[in-house]
Amino acid sequence: MILNRTLYAVLTGLIVLGFSGCGGGNDPPPIITTQMLSDPGIDGDIEQTSPSSFSIVQGMSPTVQSVFAGIDPVALTEFRAFLDFPLSGPGGVPGNAIIQSAFLSIFVNSIQPISGAASMLVELVSFQPPTLLATDFDSTLQPTLAIARVVPPISRADVGTDVAIDVTALMVQAQRLGLANFQVRILQEPGVGIPVLVEINDTTGANRGDQAPLLTVSFL
Repeated sequence: MILNRTLYAVLTGLIVLGFSGCGGGNDPPPIITTQMLSDPGIDGDIEQTSPSSFSIVQGMSPTVQSVFAGIDPVALTEFRAFLDFPLSGPGGVPGNAIIQSAFLSIFVNSIQPISGAASMLVELVSFQPPTLLATDFDSTLQPTLAIARVVPPISRADVGTDVAIDVTALMVQAQRLGLANFQVRILQEPGVGIPVLVEINDTTGANRGDQAPLLTVSFL
């Protein structure tokens, strides 16, 4: 899926150059597009194994190369994935930027059951890195600041491909709140459809640039 990611950036750059190269001195400022991979040391997931018990996996490594979101169709335990994108520094998004668009790309390794379709939510949150806590699982204890739905639901057609999710509203809210990190919690929409577990690629290997979670933001 490197072609899709690279092509998106190239096309956006050409559009920006087209706008900036025509007109006179009253031209609007050029749109800037930046791309950020998630922080593999902060990314992780939380599994609720009982009403009061949680299992936390955080930090990608040679043995942990993915995060999970959804409900295990066999054990019926729920997983919520957490991704962290630092916004400061080179290639980030300035605090005074005016957001034009933002897309989160996730590479789907697998879904269970393969015939299922997962209605997923992406929630803007603000957990405190570097450590995920059990309370981050709960939308009351770790409030949802903004929300986006993955449309259409993730299905077998998405396995082995990138899924691009419009998170513009979440990025606008992150800027409004002055958040230093763009952090999301990904989960299956409660009460919608059958239990489905989605495995999201978060490799630290040679394919990280092609398959790890990617945030693409265009701003003025």
